[in-house]
Amino acid sequence: MSQVIAIHSFRGGTGKSNLSANLAAQLAIQGKRVAVMDTDINSPGLHVLFGLNEDSVKFTLNQHLRGEIPIEQVALRIGEQASANTGLRQLADKHLWLVPSSINTQEITFILRAGYDVDRLNQSLQTLQTSLKLDYLILDTHPGLNEETLLSIAITDILLLVMRPDQQDFQGTMVTTKIARTLEVPNLFLVVNKLLARYDAQQMADDVQGLYQAPAIGVLPLSEDVADLGSADIFSLVYPDHQWSQIIKQIADHVAATS
Repeated sequence: MSQVIAIHSFRGGTGKSNLSANLAAQLAIQGKRVAVMDTDINSPGLHVLFGLNEDSVKFTLNQHLRGEIPIEQVALRIGEQASANTGLRQLADKHLWLVPSSINTQEITFILRAGYDVDRLNQSLQTLQTSLKLDYLILDTHPGLNEETLLSIAITDILLLVMRPDQQDFQGTMVTTKIARTLEVPNLFLVVNKLLARYDAQQMADDVQGLYQAPAIGVLPLSEDVADLGSADIFSLVYPDHQWSQIIKQIADHVAATS
């Protein structure tokens, strides 16, 4: 049965989009049918990780939300865009789609001013799940708590909350977990990102699990190698044996086992 996965954080800069792209790629590599949607309409960035730019994205989620085109027309098969990039070319024969948001300034401004129909978006999720016969639909959400994000979280099967070991993130994640529980999200998991090398990953996992009463399914280190790639490719495909990539694979396995 198709599952909707929301990847969310209370604050920006947690690495949410990078996690979304890498998780989608790993699930696709496992043979799953996966779509990943950039619902961070204010500051979209998923397309960059998949080697795309404004010129190579013909249709966007923004156009669909204005009622101009069906959602199926926005879904871009990544395999058809496979490039010479080390990681991306591994997706050439995989069932992975991207639903991008526009990076055009006018498009972003229009949505910010006019807003959009959340019900239309939620109906579109169901349409995509059916038409593409998806195993997973991953939502890269806008950080923070607003009406659109909350309504999307409310219909998810799995919520991954991404946080850094930072006091602002600790407080914001506490608020978010409480709200997620009031929305009765079936599966709530934590992912800690950008942990400094001097801290023990297992201790951090134990600490956040105790604090939030939710499983911590991954603690990702602060990695210069990830930063050096600069979102130019899918890190876990380029460097599959790297510690960071191995933890991404563990997260993907946990998600697969949950569903």
